[in-house]
Amino acid sequence: MEPGIKVRLKRTMISGGLEAAAILKGAGLMRDVAGMGVIFTLHHVRPALPHRFAPNAHLEVSPDFLDRTIVRLKQDGYDFIALDALPERVANAHDKPPFVAFTLDDGNRDNLDHALPIFARHDTPFTVFVAQGLSERTHSLWWETLAELLGRLDRLTFDFGAGEEFLPLGKESQRYAAFARFAAFVHDSDESEAIARIDDIARKKGLEPLDIVSASIMDRTELRHLAHHPLASLGAHTVSHRALARLPEAEAAVEMALSADYVADITGRRPMAIAYPYGTAQAVSPREGRLAAELGFSVGVTTRPGTITANANALTLLPRLSLNGHYQKARYAAALASGIPLRLMGRRETA
Repeated sequence: MEPGIKVRLKRTMISGGLEAAAILKGAGLMRDVAGMGVIFTLHHVRPALPHRFAPNAHLEVSPDFLDRTIVRLKQDGYDFIALDALPERVANAHDKPPFVAFTLDDGNRDNLDHALPIFARHDTPFTVFVAQGLSERTHSLWWETLAELLGRLDRLTFDFGAGEEFLPLGKESQRYAAFARFAAFVHDSDESEAIARIDDIARKKGLEPLDIVSASIMDRTELRHLAHHPLASLGAHTVSHRALARLPEAEAAVEMALSADYVADITGRRPMAIAYPYGTAQAVSPREGRLAAELGFSVGVTTRPGTITANANALTLLPRLSLNGHYQKARYAAALASGIPLRLMGRRETA
């Protein structure tokens, strides 16, 4: 089966599951199973861009979708809390309605330009996680570099470790297949080396990876401006945005500590929360949760899907639910918050 067909089939199945969960929730046929609440994760919040090769489309939602989601969750009776307030809420959750905490990873400029006005309109707190290397323009966004690079070429040769390979890129399905191949290369080899090689070939093709970062990510001045808003807070997101579980412990600890120092220098206060890059089971382990606690973080968030329950021992390894760009319906977000989709899938990864 071609990669493109597999992707479309997977999206159809997910949409069907979300639709079923929304129907069950709306009809009262399955009670909410979210526990105390949920943490939502976003990346980009911006109007849809012109048609292009977009392997990262799942990372971007429209301002209108965010607005409709907040309205729907208000109607469903959720409290909206700042992530920093989560430990106290978990400790004193008795007889309180379920909560929602909004988080946004990487520090994209559209968080300031498009997300902030929506959150302000609804008096909704949110946390933006900052990667120092992105904001200081010392590290690239390999997934954005690849999207731009593969979208402008019709062929490419690259050595993934077994000699030069020819990658045809004339069809969209071929570009998606190539993107998946590069992503596996990043995650299965030395990440720094893999990213350096992607950056190198991009530069040879006339594309500067750090220009992409500058065009997308807030710098220190913009982050300070955002942090002054009473609804906004900044959290740590490491320096290099590498998978911490694949680093030696000492190096992982340094990444986390320096990121906290960077946020503290911008805001004047040390962040209480950290988001682990990628956040998957392969990218973050119990070791990182322990390190976060030792470094003074009270909250650490992954991207493993789940809701928040009373197990306070896991506050530095919390799950989050993604507001995915492929499923931009407010009733889907409400269904996710209910915990019903996780129950239907037979998984209830909670913290």
